Amino acid sequence: SFHEAYYHPSNALIFFYGDDDPEERLRMLNKYLKDFKQRAVDSKIPLQERLDGPRRLSRMYAVGEEAGEGSKGMITLNWLLNETKDGELNLAFHMLEFILLGMPGSPLRKALIDSKYGEDLAGVGLASELRQMYFSTGLKGIDPAHGDDIEALILETLTGLVNRGIDPRTVEAAQNTVEFILRENNTGNYPRGLVLMLRALTTWLYDDEPLALVAFESPLRSVKAKIGAEEAFFETLIDEHFLKNTHWTQLLLRPDPAMAKKEEAAEQERLAEFRSSLGASDLQQLIDHSAMLRQMQETPDSPRDLAAIPTLKLSDLSKLNKTIPLRLVDDKEAQILYHDLFTSGIVYLDVGFDLHALPQKYLPYVPLFGRALLEMGTEKEDFVTLAQRISRKTGGISPGLHTAVVRDSEQGTAWLFLRGKAMMAESGALLSILSDVLLTARLDNQERFRQMVLEAKARHEHKLVPSGHQIVNMRLRSHFNEADWAEEQMRGINQLIFLRKLARSVEEDWPGVLSDLEAMRRILVNRKGLLVNVTMDETSWLGFQPRLGRFLEALPVSPFSMTRWDPQRPEGFEGLTIPAQVNYVGKAVDLYALGYQFHGSAQVISRYLRNAWLWEAIRVKGGAYGAFCLFDRLSGILTFVSYRDPNLLMTLDAMDDSARFLRNIELTGEELPKAIIGTIGDLDQYQLPDAKGYTSMARYLSGTTDQERQRIREEVLGTTIDHFRSFGDILEKALEGGLVKVLGSQSAIEKAAAERPGWLKVRKVL
Repeated sequence: SFHEAYYHPSNALIFFYGDDDPEERLRMLNKYLKDFKQRAVDSKIPLQERLDGPRRLSRMYAVGEEAGEGSKGMITLNWLLNETKDGELNLAFHMLEFILLGMPGSPLRKALIDSKYGEDLAGVGLASELRQMYFSTGLKGIDPAHGDDIEALILETLTGLVNRGIDPRTVEAAQNTVEFILRENNTGNYPRGLVLMLRALTTWLYDDEPLALVAFESPLRSVKAKIGAEEAFFETLIDEHFLKNTHWTQLLLRPDPAMAKKEEAAEQERLAEFRSSLGASDLQQLIDHSAMLRQMQETPDSPRDLAAIPTLKLSDLSKLNKTIPLRLVDDKEAQILYHDLFTSGIVYLDVGFDLHALPQKYLPYVPLFGRALLEMGTEKEDFVTLAQRISRKTGGISPGLHTAVVRDSEQGTAWLFLRGKAMMAESGALLSILSDVLLTARLDNQERFRQMVLEAKARHEHKLVPSGHQIVNMRLRSHFNEADWAEEQMRGINQLIFLRKLARSVEEDWPGVLSDLEAMRRILVNRKGLLVNVTMDETSWLGFQPRLGRFLEALPVSPFSMTRWDPQRPEGFEGLTIPAQVNYVGKAVDLYALGYQFHGSAQVISRYLRNAWLWEAIRVKGGAYGAFCLFDRLSGILTFVSYRDPNLLMTLDAMDDSARFLRNIELTGEELPKAIIGTIGDLDQYQLPDAKGYTSMARYLSGTTDQERQRIREEVLGTTIDHFRSFGDILEKALEGGLVKVLGSQSAIEKAAAERPGWLKVRKVL
């Protein structure tokens, strides 16, 4: 009855986007809706009932048994705000969030980090996707005994801002940042039409105007006018919606090393009680239901049901790849790549430093070094003022890492980028900021660097569970080539291990740490070995190029040489334990080592494995949240990874059975075209101009040509069932070996290690 009521077309919201004929849209809708009768469906979501005063809650959460007294708690203060549909207030709250938390020197963020109560911020900041907005902030990595002190600090900081006022430069930075985001409308890999629908649903789901938050010009104009006219606009918002708001909570999470075992024991007890309560007929009914479920899981969808889903045809696809314009610009020392693309007047600039100039001992420092250039101030500005300047004048500058295998080379490519963007009118300011941070960044602020190290450590520990599959995939790939090894040093488990050691070194040997940072700057900030990647239209480029030339002329020039690294790799079979009830199981093989010659069909096959065999065996039957099969054509490495997986050995068996599945595969007339179409969708991934410019640069660095990409596309379109079966043959040989990594439950890993003695090196990560 629930499905019949709430999945009825009368409760549907239907969205179209594009320049197609509206009359055709209505004819299409009529085809699907004409046989339904309209009915009244009450699906309203009521407003949250307001609290008359604060509530304080304390809860326990599981940590590893060895964590003991050194384990940390978390705390957030959380306020319920107004309805999301108020476009003007919505924009004002987004600006206020940036004022309070958005920059390294934002007043509330700085007060929390400077307090030394915790390691990093907790909470989501402003949440504006539900019917009512809410704001949440606090600290993680705290001593729970300091919970009330942290609450007092947050409230005192907010009160101080109301009484003393907010720095006008911080207000300008927030206003510029929010407006830049709105006007750029950068939706990443998501098509703008899809994002527009999601924005509309934010209010439409609650029976309000769909375009309330889409049309931003009027509310933005109104907010800017109020900021200019009212001396204390944001101070009033803080006072009315935070300090005088009675609907707020304090949530304190305390670590409990015994919690995971207690919960597991309680669950086993409940299952035992339930089992003992079953009579013979109840037990048989349960067995029958399980058999029915298994049969449903193993029964493929009928051709009739599949035919009801509208699909593209192979004939609808272009046989040609889309290319991205790339021009190599002459410079005495640096490499300059220019992409002539329309960017709505925005300059996208990537300044890259070749990490092969560094001795390998410095690699783990690189992510922090990139942040340090932007977040520790310069000779003329402290880090608060620098952050304000970046946000007032640009659309943001951030560090980024790029590593990749290079075609026909044992040495990969590895770069640190400073990625900036600004309106063309502020392009000079963007270059001026970059010049200041590269030439005069202050790296000697021990306390600020200590804060950054603890933040980075806390964030790495926090992402182990939500991003465990990525951690496992990265660690597996690190065994096979230099580029993936370097990435693991900077982003993986080795980075977390380094950060823990570095936190101690900052306290015990700061001169040594500072010496390393200064050495990195001397080596990396060198016009020789520099890569500059620019994306903008031709007219803007003609005005920008002379400014870029002056920026480059100011950089130091010294001899440049490539350093050869000697990767030290971990055990091939690892069980990495964390306090979690699920696992991330991975296996990797090197197909090129067995003589496999890349063919574009491998892209189709790996995608089909993920969506067919692994989906059924690991997700549907095994109960994992997901399973992936990832093939890197540059390295020849194929990895299998599961996501939030209750199993371990059963998952590995399913991965090993992939070869048998492929060798015996029988595809229907529609399955193969669908697999090919999906792969072409991956090749033709939606990209906005900034992403196109970066993608073109990445292809250049790895040696990938447009001719090679076109050949791969043709091979994808020409994929046959024989390609699947022959790939299964080579995969069967590869899977006889391979490497295994598991990140997850200590009990599951230790049990698997006991069942197959000697194959898994167990190591505690968290």
